[in-house]
Amino acid sequence: MAKKILITLAVLLVALLVVVATRPDHYTVKRTVAIQAPAAKVFAMLADLHVWSQWSPWERLDPAMKKTWSGATTGVGAIYEWAGNDQVGKGRIAILEVVPDKLVRIKLEFVEPWQTISEVQFNLSVQGEQTAVDWVMQGRADSLGHKAMGLLMDMDKMVGDDFERGLADLKALAEKQP
Repeated sequence: MAKKILITLAVLLVALLVVVATRPDHYTVKRTVAIQAPAAKVFAMLADLHVWSQWSPWERLDPAMKKTWSGATTGVGAIYEWAGNDQVGKGRIAILEVVPDKLVRIKLEFVEPWQTISEVQFNLSVQGEQTAVDWVMQGRADSLGHKAMGLLMDMDKMVGDDFERGLADLKALAEKQP
């Protein structure tokens, strides 16, 4: 009887490893909003990390979060680091590339509660009187550990709603300010 249980457990473990190993080695989260404001205005709010506290969905989760800015004031080389409660953790954002009124590309590093690096892009496109903003996050899940975590935690479900809240706040901010 014990032998059958061990064989069954071994088969289940192998099956689980096969499922984990065949999972995608990357993830993408994307949300979009249309903002009734010029692209230059929206771009300025994205390229200046100091403004993020006015629209970022994570800022309100820990009002006592410690924040530091370094590097360039805005655009390429601007850096924002934070350390907060369990809901926001600890991490760093660095702007890597900007194309005025079209693109802000950043490197997002989480240090706590887990370590991961993602690339985030804000793509802007003019659509008549509106500016469409795509918030896209991509990252690698190439280790068995990351793939196994993906069985339990779907990145799109984890942060998709946050992206939607952030974009709604960005929209309200951009449309409110003259």
